[in-house]
Amino acid sequence: MKAFIAGVAGTELSTEERSFFRSERPWGFILFKRNVETPTQIAALTGQLREALGEPEVPIFIDQEGGRVQRLGPPNWSSYPAGAVFGQLYDIAPAMGVTAARLSARLIADDLQRIGVTVDCLPLADVPAPGADAVIGDRAYGTEPGKVAAIARAVAEGLEQGGILPVVKHIPGHGRAAADTHFRLPVVDAPKKELETTDFAAFRPLADLPMAMLCFAPTTPSNRRRLLRQSSNG
Repeated sequence: MKAFIAGVAGTELSTEERSFFRSERPWGFILFKRNVETPTQIAALTGQLREALGEPEVPIFIDQEGGRVQRLGPPNWSSYPAGAVFGQLYDIAPAMGVTAARLSARLIADDLQRIGVTVDCLPLADVPAPGADAVIGDRAYGTEPGKVAAIARAVAEGLEQGGILPVVKHIPGHGRAAADTHFRLPVVDAPKKELETTDFAAFRPLADLPMAMLCFAPTTPSNRRRLLRQSSNG
């Protein structure tokens, strides 16, 4: 059985893509910045994707976090705060940080519903550590696992209240990685006990969420060889 999520090259579905999707039957689709122009255009594209499979409920994903990671932005959509903003509010008053995070996610959900997107790759449960790569940075809700989990839960609730499925990320935790996994494979050598009380601790309370995103480097030949060596060494 094969199950994969597919992307598309542009702002509308090509004849070749339509034929490929009908033949290979992806489980879902994901939109990137290259696919985004206007609300009307994206609504048409999500409709084309569902029509190509003949499945009106096929999940369509997007990365719409706020801050640096927003596939949808002005002038057609609102600009949302980075995750760190909710962490700063939480430090003033935990209830305020949680409520703000939930409301922001609820507004994002409304944006996505209007254009036919049904899944958001959010919330983050990454816990940044000193010396880590800046790829997470202000996307994170904080550096204390309990706080991160509380805000992440609120974000997930806001999305779900608006009819959007959340995807918690980046398992097993990207906050400690000294490299951006978009480009190369980091190696984390922290003791398991330390990981369990920091990195993993923020994800554990979110284990009931419907989906999770892994963090892996691109599968270049060199990365594949490295992964094979690591797995063969235990």
